[in-house]
Amino acid sequence: MTDEEVVTLDRVHKRYGSGPDAVAALRGVSLGFARGTFTAVMGPSGSGKSTLLQTAAGLDRPTEGTVRVAGTDLGTLNETGLTLLRRDRIGFVFQSFNLLSSLTAEQNVALPLRLDGRRPSRQDVRAVLAAVGLGDRARHRPAELSGGQQQRVAIARAVVTRPAVLFADEPTGALDSATGREVLALLRSMVDGSGQTIVMVTHDPLAASHADRVVFLADGRVAGTMAAPTPGAVAERMANLEAAPC
Repeated sequence: MTDEEVVTLDRVHKRYGSGPDAVAALRGVSLGFARGTFTAVMGPSGSGKSTLLQTAAGLDRPTEGTVRVAGTDLGTLNETGLTLLRRDRIGFVFQSFNLLSSLTAEQNVALPLRLDGRRPSRQDVRAVLAAVGLGDRARHRPAELSGGQQQRVAIARAVVTRPAVLFADEPTGALDSATGREVLALLRSMVDGSGQTIVMVTHDPLAASHADRVVFLADGRVAGTMAAPTPGAVAERMANLEAAPC
C-alpha cells in the first residue's frame, strides 16, 4: 500500500463453498484505489463486481489475500472491529436508498453518528444536507421526497462521518436518466471539491464516464483498466468482454 492508496487489495481470492463445488468469485485480484479519486468497477454479469465491493468494504472476508482500508489490515480485525471500522471509515450508497421511513431527512443523516455514540449537532447535519442540495428538505420524510432527493439523503448519510472511502453499488440504478446524471455530478463534485475517494460498481457506461478510471472484471479477474473513460469507449470494451468466451 502506498501513502496515497486508501483501499488496497493484494492477491485477493474469494470462494463460496468448498471442494469441487466451490465457486470462485474473485481470483487473485490486486488493486489500489488512490485518495481523492473516483473509480468505476464494471464487468459482465457474474464477473465478481459485487463481491469485489463487499470484500473491499469489509462486508465479506476474502478466502485468501489481504485487504487494507485507511492503513488497516481488515484480516486483523474481529467482527466488532470490522463493524467499528465500517461505521467510522467507510460510507455506503446502494441502489435502494435504505432510508428509515419514519425519520426525517436530517434524522436519517444523523443516524450513523448516533449509532457511534455521538450527539450530532443540527447545524452540522444540516450543513451536510445543504452540501447535497437539500438544505430546505431537512424535515421531510422519505415519502415526501423524490427518488433523486432520497438518494441525495443517502449520500449525505454516507459521508456525514467523513469516511476515508465511499462505496457505491449501482447508485443510479433506481433513478431516471436525468436524476441519475444529477447524482453522478454530485459524486464527481465530492471528489473534485473535497477529495473524497469513491469506488462505484455500475453497469452503465455513461455513469462510468464520470469516473477517473474504470476497472474491468471478467471471471473474477481484472481484465483491464481505462483512464479518462468516455461512454463510447467503455461501451465498446464492455461489448468485447461480454462477447469473449468464458
